[in-house]
Amino acid sequence: MVLSTLACGLVLSAALSACSPTFDWRTIMNNDNGYTVDLPAKPGNDQRAVQINGTPMQMAMQTAEAGDAVFAVGTVMLPNDDEATQRAALDFLRTGLARNVGAPPDARAVQIPLAAGGQVLGLEMKLSGEAGSLHESRTVYARLVARGRHVYQAAIIASKPMQQEQVDQFFSSFQLY
Repeated sequence: MVLSTLACGLVLSAALSACSPTFDWRTIMNNDNGYTVDLPAKPGNDQRAVQINGTPMQMAMQTAEAGDAVFAVGTVMLPNDDEATQRAALDFLRTGLARNVGAPPDARAVQIPLAAGGQVLGLEMKLSGEAGSLHESRTVYARLVARGRHVYQAAIIASKPMQQEQVDQFFSSFQLY
């Protein structure tokens, strides 16, 4: 009887844990930085100083952790909307992501949707390599785009390759205002 009760409890526990979602998707509208995105958990906010071509700037970050991955959208407010300034910021983000995992900064063109309709040209990256002092394996999925005085970095940093469904959910929801 005790074994039967224990077995039922284990089965019930396994069934309940199978129902608890690792990815609890929610739509986040960031009106200050002009984007909307689906994140797999309640996001946290952070800010960090960056130097792009010797000019100090702030990068606002919204991050959410789910499973073995961090989902993040970073926004850099540029001093102007000049194409050269945008390109320098995009290069800074692209090479920084690649350097973090010791990979070449390869990127391909991709269309980023606008919430009001239409699209804007951006960059897409998928990088794999070792990160940090412990040389831990990381896979980085990223989209980079400039619009006006903002440059955006939408990224997933995972300890192993992600299911395409999760990657698509994140990137297909990322839209600029």
